[in-house]
Amino acid sequence: MTDTTSPSDDHIEGMPLKAFTEKAYLDYSMYVILDRALPHIGDGLKPVQRRIVYAMSELGLRAGAKFKKAARTVGDVLGKFHPHGDSACYEAMVLMAQPFSYRYPLLEGQGNWGSPDDPKSFAAMRYTEARLAAFTNLLLEELGQGTVDWVPNFDGTLEEPKLLPAQVPHVLLNGTTGIAVGMATDIPPHNLSEVVNATIHLLENPRATVKELHKHVRGPDFPTDAEIITPANEILAMYETGNGAVRMRARYEREDSDIIITALPHQTSPAKVLQQIDAQVTAKKLPMVMDYRDESDHENPTRLVIVPRSNRIDVEELMAHLFATTDLERTYRVNMNVIGLNGRPGVCNLRDMLTDWLKFRTDTVRRRLEYRLEKVRQRLHLLDGLLIAFLNLDEVIRIIRTEDEPKAVLMKRFKLSEQQADYILDTRLRQLARLEEMKIKGEQKELTEERQALEKTLGSKQRLKTLIKKELREIVKEYGDPRRSPIVEREAAQALDETALISAEPVTIVLSQKGLVRAAKGHEIDPRTINYKSGDGYLDSTRCRSNESVMFIDSTGRTYMVPAHVLPSARGLGELLTGRLSPPEGASFCGVMSGSADQLYLLASSAGYGFVARLEDLQTKNKKGKAVLRVGADSKVLPPARVDDMDNQWLAVASNEGRLLIHHISELPELPKGKGVKIISIVPAKHASGEEYVAGLAVLNEDSSLAVYAGKRHVTLKPEDMEPYEGERARRGLKLPRGFRAVDALQRID
Repeated sequence: MTDTTSPSDDHIEGMPLKAFTEKAYLDYSMYVILDRALPHIGDGLKPVQRRIVYAMSELGLRAGAKFKKAARTVGDVLGKFHPHGDSACYEAMVLMAQPFSYRYPLLEGQGNWGSPDDPKSFAAMRYTEARLAAFTNLLLEELGQGTVDWVPNFDGTLEEPKLLPAQVPHVLLNGTTGIAVGMATDIPPHNLSEVVNATIHLLENPRATVKELHKHVRGPDFPTDAEIITPANEILAMYETGNGAVRMRARYEREDSDIIITALPHQTSPAKVLQQIDAQVTAKKLPMVMDYRDESDHENPTRLVIVPRSNRIDVEELMAHLFATTDLERTYRVNMNVIGLNGRPGVCNLRDMLTDWLKFRTDTVRRRLEYRLEKVRQRLHLLDGLLIAFLNLDEVIRIIRTEDEPKAVLMKRFKLSEQQADYILDTRLRQLARLEEMKIKGEQKELTEERQALEKTLGSKQRLKTLIKKELREIVKEYGDPRRSPIVEREAAQALDETALISAEPVTIVLSQKGLVRAAKGHEIDPRTINYKSGDGYLDSTRCRSNESVMFIDSTGRTYMVPAHVLPSARGLGELLTGRLSPPEGASFCGVMSGSADQLYLLASSAGYGFVARLEDLQTKNKKGKAVLRVGADSKVLPPARVDDMDNQWLAVASNEGRLLIHHISELPELPKGKGVKIISIVPAKHASGEEYVAGLAVLNEDSSLAVYAGKRHVTLKPEDMEPYEGERARRGLKLPRGFRAVDALQRID
């Protein structure tokens, strides 16, 4: 029968859910921070990187060895030390082998290990091969010399080094990025010579400030020739706080009329840069560029060609715009967060980081010397026994041949230790016969001198410092190299104004009576003669350039601004302005204006009131417009009239009743907004033909003629014909001849 009794609950520990979840999340957080995401200040490696390097050294894949499949390395790392995902482990391995990702690559790869264009385009681990780079000697060389602690691996079957005995501040040399729970790290790479020289300076001057160390470490040094353009004071502040940002900019040169980009910022894809340029060209926001292509090859790893449209293009201005709008200029966050010697994460400034690393290095060197001293002492002890055996060789041989317990007899007869006796017994007879007294004494002398030197070094802090300093200088001689990323102070690039990116072609903007707008190329077009929709017709027009903005005014007296280059072509019948703007319900558009900011326009209503305004006072980016001209409920807004010279121009205004008044335009005030003043006196009383209102107005020069339209008829008044109609502002004006007492519009003729 099956036992259905429930198990005893005596061994189950109760815990509140809140306490359990808090503890579980805290444990997980600490694990991710300490064992996954952040580097240790000692060797500058994350656990997965450390395990990859160590596993490869155990596989015999040191620098110069034969390459082995990456899958073999990943398998060893996962099976022995790092029980996590194979893809994450392989990606960490790939990153360490990419010369465009690491300043000093830790691995040498054979096969497809990715490219600057696409760092993640590497082949699968079954296809690629790898071995350790020579640089890893600085991490592994002292590993078997008692320099570091060893800990059990995840299943307790093997031991692995807790840290690697780095001979240089590797945490700064290759830098690292990582995201843990609640914290992140972003350490940029640096130049080995600069960092080691700063370390030596700190060793000689323990009270050195960050500012003094900054004279040696001028800034990060990325694995690219692009410029670092961050100001020196910002780099210093970054090293003083451990936080900041570094800005990089591509380098370019001129080749005839072409622009050749020879170096890109760190981890910038050439293909992405060209895509960003292409997007601007497609959107017609980069008229200065005619062509762009990638000519990179083995001889020129980075060669992007940009062809300007003409020799008149300002190359510096064009490149400044591209720096601001593409990845040709990038900013990198800096957050020097590492696991310190105390096992806790923290953000370090440059001095603290080098000081802690020197403590780590000093402890490593001391342990190495103590380990060697112990080995020397043991060897000297054995040599002392060996010399006794050589001097009494016949007696030793006799004891070995005749005695049942030769070890005990040898120890008693010659006062040997157990280790000495074992060593003598383990030595082959023929080797004993060949031993020479001078050879033993020579080795004893050398080891005695080495022991004395080791004891002196270990007994003196100054000697220990001198040794560390000497070793660091040797490392600079062997592995040091010139800076790759030049530091050049430049101002951050600014994108060009949108109007500067648009070709300045002459266009005529046409507004129809139904509120349809379009842009016709050139200034020669007659907007009255182009095609309109049935029931629609010409209302107003203006001549401008395609890189300028156009102002519209509606029947409520509100003005709106639209870039000319976004308006539809005059090949079609236009599009409704209400699709781009949001005028009040029931409002219609009455006129269009263009020109420079100080261009003057006459704004008037059919009630006979108006004023002169500057275009800059009418500008607005609000789609709902800007209230400018105040109009009554029974009056309309008239199409604006351009004013070029307040002192030498005249205003002709006519009512629908056929009254015409011409007066000097300087009689009108210049206002930013309002109702304005009376231009012509209008009688609001009803007549047989309806209420009187202003039917048209025109701004005239001294020698201009005036065309008066009344239905299908029109008459042209020459300058001498207009004298009778001249008068002061706000007068009634003089009646036009019969047949023109129902005026529709006025037009200036030059």
